[in-house]
Amino acid sequence: MMNVDDLAATADAVAATRSKLAKVELLAAFLRSLPTADVELGARYFAGGVFPAGDARTLNVGGAAFRTALLELGGIDDDALRRSWRRHADLGDVVREVLETAEHQGGVALTLHELDAEFATLAATSGSRAKAIAMRDLLGRSSPAAARYIGKLVSGEMRIGLREGLVEEAIARAFDATTADVSRAMMLVGDAGAVAALAAQHRLGDAAPVWFVPLRFMLATPVADADEAVARMGDDVWVEDKYDGIRCQLHRRGDRVELYSRDLRTVTGQFPEVVTDATDLGADVVLDGEILAFGDGRVLPFQVLQTRLGRVAPSTEVQRTAPVIYVAWDLLMQGEEVLLDAPLRERRRRLEGLALPSRIALAHLESVRGAAEVDRRFDDARARLNEGLMLKRPDSPYTPGRRGLSWLKLKRPLDTLDVVVIGAEWGHGKRRGVLSDVTFAVRVDGSDELVPIGKAYSGLTDEEIATMTRILLDTTVSEHGPYRAVRPEIVLEVAFDLVQESTRHRSGYALRFPRIARWRHDKTIGDIDTLNRVRELSRARSHDRVQLIDSAPRS
Repeated sequence: MMNVDDLAATADAVAATRSKLAKVELLAAFLRSLPTADVELGARYFAGGVFPAGDARTLNVGGAAFRTALLELGGIDDDALRRSWRRHADLGDVVREVLETAEHQGGVALTLHELDAEFATLAATSGSRAKAIAMRDLLGRSSPAAARYIGKLVSGEMRIGLREGLVEEAIARAFDATTADVSRAMMLVGDAGAVAALAAQHRLGDAAPVWFVPLRFMLATPVADADEAVARMGDDVWVEDKYDGIRCQLHRRGDRVELYSRDLRTVTGQFPEVVTDATDLGADVVLDGEILAFGDGRVLPFQVLQTRLGRVAPSTEVQRTAPVIYVAWDLLMQGEEVLLDAPLRERRRRLEGLALPSRIALAHLESVRGAAEVDRRFDDARARLNEGLMLKRPDSPYTPGRRGLSWLKLKRPLDTLDVVVIGAEWGHGKRRGVLSDVTFAVRVDGSDELVPIGKAYSGLTDEEIATMTRILLDTTVSEHGPYRAVRPEIVLEVAFDLVQESTRHRSGYALRFPRIARWRHDKTIGDIDTLNRVRELSRARSHDRVQLIDSAPRS
């Protein structure tokens, strides 16, 4: 039986090469060498997963549990642990360094099935101290090399340069299958371990969606404007409002209903009123759509929906003050019939044929021609305070987990603000070792006081981030764990989709989807925007939203 040290050796080799072909060959050789009973676990671990797709278990090991485990195993203090984190910004690498420094050897290497059992025990363990003890014991049984990858799996950050497509290629190469067949199976099953097990048995053709195992969501490609959208799709397209809610897949079969979020986690308990209504659908279906805050025939601001997120079994009062609706835009299964390969126009026709209860509605959909009409519909969608438009080919199939040109999304920033950087944190992954995550502020009117309004980490080039890191290190005034407070000198222009009231920041406001538009070298702290400007933007978008659900495409 293969063990975790064997997995670690292969993972180290994969991480050490930049050649995609070499990565595929290394993983294929590893999978091919596994006993049939180990193939599923081996492939799943290399894909970064711990439990099968649709499995409701979570490890739920936080930073505090890891900290306690590493302090006890390494015999170190918090300062040493923080220094290690600054060097690596990767939990697995920190685990390995702590254990190697302590000259930890570990015991007999865990087999893959023993590791699976340990993960099951960890998921069933409750309480922060009990979690810490379980992590300490698991890491303590392992060599530093094996513990590194256990840490990566527990944290959900494998980071060895294996994109999903390379894992699929490796599975195909290992078991003499075509990459197309493996890719198709991944679309349907959504779990690398299950697909590898099918490939090892030459049964990829048996891959099929499973009730109450969420399909990965079809993704849209962003475009800058209507002209680009029409150039990519042609003049005749379907458009839907791009809603400001949370993506949600609904499975209804018999008396059972489950809701799944974008990250494929169960959120059924958070929206009991949608579940209750879905039982009255009168058909077994899998729907793709969005959960929105909705009351008195109007969509409510996203911050109303935020009060529902994370709440399991919300009270009647919470449901009353933050009512929700499910807006469906696609039908993926009906009865035992899988509709993924059917054209969108057929899926929509069937969706419109369902008898929908009051808390399940159809997405607003129109058929348009040409860039001018797309622009007009975009302005209409923004007037309804939605994020923009989704553009779809009427003849497109549904491709789970894929981002192609059959669906496009058109969004434009609401506005921009000039802000000043007041703090920063070390980045992760390819931005490890640079201060790429910045906190920024605006100025209180009539004073020099700065109040934070958001954080951003995208938008600058690697060269700009490297330059900014040098400046931030030189201007650091204090450190608080991973956060560095800095002198306010760097002025950025940030774009965003929405300003909303929030207690998250001292300003009383937060920006939705902030991103750095550019570094304003031409501006100083005296040129940044004020809190009053933020208030004006918030008020400008706070009027009532109009109804946005519809029943059929309109020419």
